Amino acid sequence: MPHIRLALAQLNPVVGDLSGNSALSLAAVKTAAAQGADIVVLPEMMITGYPVEDLALRPSFQTASEQATKEFAGELKAAGLGEVLVFIGYLRRTSDTEARTLGVPRGGPMNCAAVIYDGKIQTSYAKHHLPNYGVFDEYRYFVPGNDSVLVRAFGIDIAVAICEDLWQDGGPVAQVKANGAGLLVVLNGSPYERDKDDVRLDLVKRRAQEADATLAYVNMVGGQDELVFEGDSIIVSKTGNVIDRALQFEVDMLFADLEIAPAGNQSVLSGGEAVTVIPAGISGGEKPALVSDSRKRLDPIGEVYSALVVSLRDYVQKNGFKSIALGLSGGIDSALVAAIAADAIGAKNVYGVSMPSKYSSEHSKSDAQDSATRIGLNFHTVEIEPMVSAYLENLELTGLAEENLQARVRGMILMGLSNQEGHLVLATGNKSELSVGYSTIYGDAVGGFAPLMDVPKIDVWELSKWRNQNAIDNGEVPPIPESSISKPPSAELRPDQQDSDSLPDYEELDAILHMYVEQDLSAHQIVAAGFSAETVKRILLLTDRAEYKRRQYPPGPKVSGKAFGKDRRMPLTNKWVE
Repeated sequence: MPHIRLALAQLNPVVGDLSGNSALSLAAVKTAAAQGADIVVLPEMMITGYPVEDLALRPSFQTASEQATKEFAGELKAAGLGEVLVFIGYLRRTSDTEARTLGVPRGGPMNCAAVIYDGKIQTSYAKHHLPNYGVFDEYRYFVPGNDSVLVRAFGIDIAVAICEDLWQDGGPVAQVKANGAGLLVVLNGSPYERDKDDVRLDLVKRRAQEADATLAYVNMVGGQDELVFEGDSIIVSKTGNVIDRALQFEVDMLFADLEIAPAGNQSVLSGGEAVTVIPAGISGGEKPALVSDSRKRLDPIGEVYSALVVSLRDYVQKNGFKSIALGLSGGIDSALVAAIAADAIGAKNVYGVSMPSKYSSEHSKSDAQDSATRIGLNFHTVEIEPMVSAYLENLELTGLAEENLQARVRGMILMGLSNQEGHLVLATGNKSELSVGYSTIYGDAVGGFAPLMDVPKIDVWELSKWRNQNAIDNGEVPPIPESSISKPPSAELRPDQQDSDSLPDYEELDAILHMYVEQDLSAHQIVAAGFSAETVKRILLLTDRAEYKRRQYPPGPKVSGKAFGKDRRMPLTNKWVE
């Protein structure tokens, strides 16, 4: 049987940086070729980055993507890599029609995989199944493909699929066995969410067995606005056994020496398309020995923490920021965000600001200082009482209005520092608070990014404990003060205030919110699960009424099955009540 060396290049592209993404890809192919790779597979839409959203509808962007892919093919040959077979994702324009046809995006853009050899795009495969749920709007952006692709090279037949094609029964994957392919390569831009990696692994194993072909699944890595991609590329045998698996949340290159069934004799596929024959001889000769790297899997909480760090790091770096500022209250949320920020871009680039009021407790002030000391970030204190008093001397504000004024003064301070010093301000609120509206617009809701916006309060505690234990295991100082973890949560905007004054216990609250926000269960179903009807009614009303606040909240990474924002789109003006 023919033997080939396959490389999966798990890379971190930047949306819109066509030249930069091409350079990353070229460097990856050079690295793979130096290790004797015959075939290199790169992620979905690698040339353009993913998701490109409405950029896909711009004729100039469509043309630039095609041109960049052609130039990339030429650069491969110029670098002496023309005999490496490369699969790479890009955007292809299929129509010059400017007028819109009903249901067809302008220009007919297609999410494609280019098959490159000898300095040319030999053929391309267009994604068949376009996801149109959750964070995906691909029917808005792309035209679906209809044709299977079979590439004959190195004495084997290779089939191609892109991301959602693998998840849907039928379609191109169902044709792989009928067309006799021995290898199926799948290019992916599959975003992270909790527990998805196990589901994905089971899917890849099952599809390999159904196709009776070795399956190579390459996924991108890195943060892109609200999405974060964890990599976790996989190669499995046709019997469903895992051959190797890449790192999570890191750029990685996965190699495998594969023994693949010889190519068939057919020249036409079952659907009528021609087989693309590439004049590459059967792979042979001496190759460098592959070094087997140990790749430790992350535990479930470690996965979430890594996703938060990577998404923040990439948001900062890809958008040209150099530093981060956040309010340090001494509470658990800001302490966790400070630790995430320091892990993302280094403590020396993080600026924590304590902004105590007359209601701030001494332990909160000392916890804020302790958090900064443990992490080693820049820290200073700004007393807000003189500013609040100046407002109150000119405005008769009491009760909730006075409480919110304190938050808004703090927000103004942080945004002022951002303007003056160029920091990215982080909002430190969690998903539980965001759900029920416990955030102040133009106050603690200010900022450019919100790392915890999809993290419920109970998970904030779990992540904090995990991060501290991780530090202990590595002989480091735990970054989060134990008192920030153990003390009752409070906004400290009035005397002796605690969250439990107006909200149920967080375990109960988060359970209700999970059923309502992520599972779309009705009030009746939630009550039937064992919760008080009065409590359910109150929490659901708070959640519905806070929609306008969430629209004005900074973006943050999706880590759950359904995040606020693109994942859950509700009308602002809405009379429906559960």
